[in-house]
Amino acid sequence: MSLFDRPSIGKEVWDELEELLISADVGVSTTSKLIGAVKQRIDDEKLDGSHVRSLIKEEMIKILSVPSRPAAENVTPPQVMLVVGVNGSGKTTSIAKLAYRYKKEGRHVLIAAADTFRAAAIDQLKKQGERVGVDVIAHQPGADPGAVVYDALQAAKSRGADILIIDTAGRLHTKFNLMEELKKVRRVAAKLDAAAPHEVILVLDATTGQNGLTQARYFTEAVGVTGVFIAKLDGTAKGGIVLAICDELKVPIQLIGIGEGLEDMVTFKAKDFIEALTS
Repeated sequence: MSLFDRPSIGKEVWDELEELLISADVGVSTTSKLIGAVKQRIDDEKLDGSHVRSLIKEEMIKILSVPSRPAAENVTPPQVMLVVGVNGSGKTTSIAKLAYRYKKEGRHVLIAAADTFRAAAIDQLKKQGERVGVDVIAHQPGADPGAVVYDALQAAKSRGADILIIDTAGRLHTKFNLMEELKKVRRVAAKLDAAAPHEVILVLDATTGQNGLTQARYFTEAVGVTGVFIAKLDGTAKGGIVLAICDELKVPIQLIGIGEGLEDMVTFKAKDFIEALTS
């Protein structure tokens, strides 16, 4: 980026930088915050234009370094993981990747098919369960999602499972209905284990841009998202939305999906991500 190689910093440099960040889906608010922080440091530290690239990276890493919620101590198995996200975000594939990773670690995993509003969702999850070699607890399409969660938790306890991953609905007639349904699922889990769910993972499609921030806000307000799984972060995604999510919602990015394979998932590392974003 020739923008970063100029010795002097005029208004056009800041304008170009702003345009660059917004086009990468960083968002107006977070872009403004980043540029303000870099300007301040250049003034305070008496630096020239050659430092803009390194400073913007440092400020981005600061934004992305949201601490994870401390893990609950002395959790009595199963650890309950609620997975939320809109339909089409890559939720089912992401659940399969999570189950695959935990199984490889030698842990006993169960999956609950609590998106009962779409028959296809149950079928897809069962297929992924077979692919990974993990049992899926499911009811008939249209069943009460809370009943599925209740039965799955009972099954997980009786079978000595270490982890229960719960799939949830991604679309109902209205956003309000969806969020109320998710709250209900969360309450059912808490009835059997007051600490459950121990994690609430939001799956976001990296290609959705600023719409992803809106989704993250709704889900966080409704069910207290503890971490984000960014799916479909391949060559087509700009990825800057993760900065806006961390900046505005203070929710950590935990995992990244980089392909369709079960092993195509990596733990999020802020420094590596920023290097890729700014290269």
